[in-house]
Amino acid sequence: MSNIALIPLLLMLQAGPAGPARWAFSAEPGADGLVQVVLKATLEPGWHLYALQLPREDGPLPTVIRLTPGEGHTGLLEVSGPEPVEEMDPNFAMLVRHHSGEPVFRASTERTGEAAFKLSGEVEYMLCNDRTCLPPVSVPFTVEVPAASK
Repeated sequence: MSNIALIPLLLMLQAGPAGPARWAFSAEPGADGLVQVVLKATLEPGWHLYALQLPREDGPLPTVIRLTPGEGHTGLLEVSGPEPVEEMDPNFAMLVRHHSGEPVFRASTERTGEAAFKLSGEVEYMLCNDRTCLPPVSVPFTVEVPAASK
């Protein structure tokens, strides 16, 4: 196989499989200099990811959202998500909290100036269905935060 034929394969391996989850990221300016990073997951039917807080630490991993320190913002202030479903998980034989469908999470930070800036971070999550779980995955993101309106 020639090196040219390997390039598409390497690009596919770096991008990873599509998997049962897709993410979309955006930034919304808020009041009093706050910025909301909006993280929307779209999960294939039958799959779920776990909530931000779980009842116990000896089961699945919760969803974790991190913002990378950088110019333009103060760092992560708060993370919120939709109300999770709470039920017995057959994979862990324990009560868990999870989301399916199209859950939307929000991470807030405070801008430190008026200028536009790029805000980076990652979401780490674990997916399961009623038969199996996938290893945890971290998805990096970068969003453009527009200049503050005057």
